Amino acid sequence: MSRRQKTRRPMAEINVVPYIDVMLVLLVIFMVTAPLLTEGVRVELPQADANPIQEDTQRPIVFAVDRDGHYYVTYGDNKNVPLNEGDLLLKAAALIRHNPRSPVLVKGDRSVTYDRVMRLMVLLQQAGAASVGLLTNPA
Repeated sequence: MSRRQKTRRPMAEINVVPYIDVMLVLLVIFMVTAPLLTEGVRVELPQADANPIQEDTQRPIVFAVDRDGHYYVTYGDNKNVPLNEGDLLLKAAALIRHNPRSPVLVKGDRSVTYDRVMRLMVLLQQAGAASVGLLTNPA
């Protein structure tokens, strides 16, 4: 046998390195996209004939967004003081922690953008609200 025949590889050997690279790329893609699929804000939308809140429940904590996009909290005495997002998050967390059974409600002006209402609901979720209700005017 010549020296050239000894160093030659057989043709049946498959190079698996490119397949491993593709699998690793797919793994990274799934790891990045999986958390994005589970994020969201749970909202219990009212039925067509929404019933008023029952009197025997605790006093609700109402968070409002006015037409200019300012946030307000209606629970204590300071009802007309606008809050920035940081102060709202701290105040909401404290109110929800001290009143865990109180319903958390959102009241948004009809001319405010959807983004501002969604941002408020995300802040309330971060503050610990298990569920958020939406307030409407009766028809």
